[in-house]
Amino acid sequence: MAVPKQHRSKSRQGQTRMHIHLESPKSGSCPKCGKPVLPHIMCQNCGTYKGMEVKDVLAKLTKKERKQKEKELEAAQNPQTSS
Repeated sequence: MAVPKQHRSKSRQGQTRMHIHLESPKSGSCPKCGKPVLPHIMCQNCGTYKGMEVKDVLAKLTKKERKQKEKELEAAQNPQTSS
């Protein structure tokens, strides 16, 4: 059975493992609304994926929330007209 010849300190162990770490997930921006979104995942804000509307995000909102969300999406699509 293999036995280590010398004790490996926590510092030396950490130096060996310094390249083994979790990376933060890379995110892009939604082409429709501009919010950050993970790759290969539908945008939670506007419900689009690859330029197609996959989910109707306005369906479950109340009338007041729906009006506010529509206004927000309109402002994101036309940033020059809102200024």
